[in-house]
Amino acid sequence: MPPKLDPNVISIVYLRAVGGEVGATASLAPKIGPLGLSPKKVGDDIAKATTEWKGLKITVKLTIQNRQAQVSVVPTASSLVIRALKEAPRDRKKVKHVKHSGNVSFDEILNIARTMRPRSQARNLAGTVREILGTAQSVGCTVDGQPPHDVIDKVNEGEYNVPAE
Repeated sequence: MPPKLDPNVISIVYLRAVGGEVGATASLAPKIGPLGLSPKKVGDDIAKATTEWKGLKITVKLTIQNRQAQVSVVPTASSLVIRALKEAPRDRKKVKHVKHSGNVSFDEILNIARTMRPRSQARNLAGTVREILGTAQSVGCTVDGQPPHDVIDKVNEGEYNVPAE
């Protein structure tokens, strides 16, 4: 039998979940079962914490201490861009392969870049803005009515003013 876990140790588990939905407990059990938590209870906590991200795939951080799970949402760049499009939530089971053809303002791209800045690999905020614009291109939306790659070129040339930090 494995040794008992120390209850004071803080363990962190990252999961991908669909916002506002209770995930399959079968996928949670191998990750959090050994830590002494009930997968059903943690699944309900995740669904409660991700209600404002309804219908989007989102990364969730579980901080576990004393057999208590703290749920916090760690948004990805793509989920922030899709959320900025302000699309109506839809049923994942019925609607597949969605094209996100909306328009996002450059100010919203700046806000998303500021949110993602601590996790970005770029040296400055302009690099993070370019990362987010690349994500917007892969999502399939436009920025200020233009393709995101044109906006990346304008950021490189200095036509779009990006603050230092």
